[in-house]
Amino acid sequence: MSEDGPSEAELERRRAAIAWWMRLDSGASTPAERKSFAAWLTADAANKAAFDDICRLWGDLEILRPQLSPTLAAARRAERGRLPRPGLRSAAALAGLALALALSYDELSIRWRARALTGTGELRSLALEDGSRVELGPVSAIATDFSGAERRVALLRGEAWFAVASDAARPFSVATPAGTATALGTAFDVSIQGARTEVTVTQHRVRLSGAGPSVIVEEGAQSAFAPGVAAVAPYPVDADQVTAWRRGKLIFDDKPLAEVLAILARYRGGYIILADPALRGRRVTGVFETTAPETALRAIQKSLGLRALSLGFVTLIGG
Repeated sequence: MSEDGPSEAELERRRAAIAWWMRLDSGASTPAERKSFAAWLTADAANKAAFDDICRLWGDLEILRPQLSPTLAAARRAERGRLPRPGLRSAAALAGLALALALSYDELSIRWRARALTGTGELRSLALEDGSRVELGPVSAIATDFSGAERRVALLRGEAWFAVASDAARPFSVATPAGTATALGTAFDVSIQGARTEVTVTQHRVRLSGAGPSVIVEEGAQSAFAPGVAAVAPYPVDADQVTAWRRGKLIFDDKPLAEVLAILARYRGGYIILADPALRGRRVTGVFETTAPETALRAIQKSLGLRALSLGFVTLIGG
């Protein structure tokens, strides 16, 4: 890397690493794609280094371990084995202190901008001035601007499902940190999950525009993008399962534990933190009631053999 910043080759390698991470994490990668990924990963040591960086940033290599070579997975296990593991209680206390100091500015900014928002465990349905309908998931917020030639909504955080009123003269778009989803006659779900934004189409089509070429997502499919990263090729999903939160259900089908806990936290309040990053990729399958997040958490702990320590608004999960 030069003093002026990363080269174009380094930026391209990083974009490729992010695209591979998102595709593999979607759970929809094909055997041919996994073979191509393995070839890319081993073609250049710099590719592996870039991919390792993205995994540390977005979810730890544990999430992708089933897709990686046994040699690479074993190396990661050995590396983690050399690191000291803090006690559950001391780690929880430190996490609670850090979180208590961290809030304020972002929360105030969202509240200032939001046209509508929800709290922990709260679902809200509202009609927009054009006749479109929005259903907000918990801990979610939107801002709107219908003053110009376009109907613009910004999803500030969380998740929302949109049923768009037809108006060919005024496009309807949803802006996210990753880019924009424009309705093409449509009902669709948008979910911000950390750095990644997922868009699932439940009716007709949506056009995603971000860092790269636009992508058309058809009914019954999903795509994902991130800031500075183009949307991945759409892949089929069970849209009813993705949007089950609208009906009071959370359905997880072989999802990483870290992702499941982040979603549960929206329904139970406080923070759920994994004491050991190696736990992030443990897989969770189950159907839970959105009104009983504690029951869901206990069931997940029992099925995976985990233990929890609660200190006020912080719950620490360990092995």
